Amino acid sequence: MDALPYGLISFGPDANCTLEICPIEASLLGYRPSLAASGTFIGIFSTALIVHAIQGWWTWTLGFMASIVCGCILEIAGYVGRILIYNNPFDFNGFIMQIVCITIAPLFFCAAIYVLLSQVIVQVDETKSRFKPKLYYWIFIPCDVVSLVLQAVGGAMSCLASNKDDVQVGVDISLAGLVFQVVTITCFCALFADYLVSCKRSGIWTTIDRRMKFFLIFLFLSILFILVRCVYRIVELREGYFSEMFREQPLFIALESAITSVAVVCLTIGHPGYALHNKRRRTLDNEKMRTDSPSVLTQQ
Repeated sequence: MDALPYGLISFGPDANCTLEICPIEASLLGYRPSLAASGTFIGIFSTALIVHAIQGWWTWTLGFMASIVCGCILEIAGYVGRILIYNNPFDFNGFIMQIVCITIAPLFFCAAIYVLLSQVIVQVDETKSRFKPKLYYWIFIPCDVVSLVLQAVGGAMSCLASNKDDVQVGVDISLAGLVFQVVTITCFCALFADYLVSCKRSGIWTTIDRRMKFFLIFLFLSILFILVRCVYRIVELREGYFSEMFREQPLFIALESAITSVAVVCLTIGHPGYALHNKRRRTLDNEKMRTDSPSVLTQQ
């Protein structure tokens, strides 16, 4: 945000720079986001959105579906913002879209995962959990909301700031939200692992069907991928928007875009609707039993 000659402004609501009159180095990112990468991830998250909408309706896991769909919409909006920045690296609206939407989107994926653990405990064995299942709602969801507010407010403040010091205040608030998110996810992973170990030691693990085991593996993988992504964002933002790491596009694509998309794919492959008992699945199972009953009687 160094001063440019002739009244040119490179960042903010009043930005008037374009590639024709300002060097790319004067932009906040310092590069033009890859059009191919942005298009690819828009395609991945759009596909995930559609698949999750179908899976959510079919298995009647509407709450889980809503969280994942919201997260995917934010991811898509963020990469649309990066396409705007490709066309004009000084586009203020594009920067706001990408910095806010891509930053907070994984929080919605986390919210979906937090709720699932309590459902798993209810279905498998509540006695092996250190806490009552409902406590996972009351502990982790509010923590997720706090992280969301801090990251959204910090992102907005950093974009609306008029000087480096004010920008850094917003970045620090976003950073606090990310750190809080990492602490929350780490605690969640510890409790998740502790529950699985308790089930294995007690012998309950051997009674869990393949669907549930398959689901738990992909659920755990997804939250680990999101944790890695959050750690990267903390390292990226610790020196603010003006650091060399913030301007490293390959790292962003690998540790933000790719990691988050893999986490969403894991939640798609290991969808909870096929493992957890739900209204739609029970209805389908009952219909199948009624359909199969006459043929069984006939064979007898």
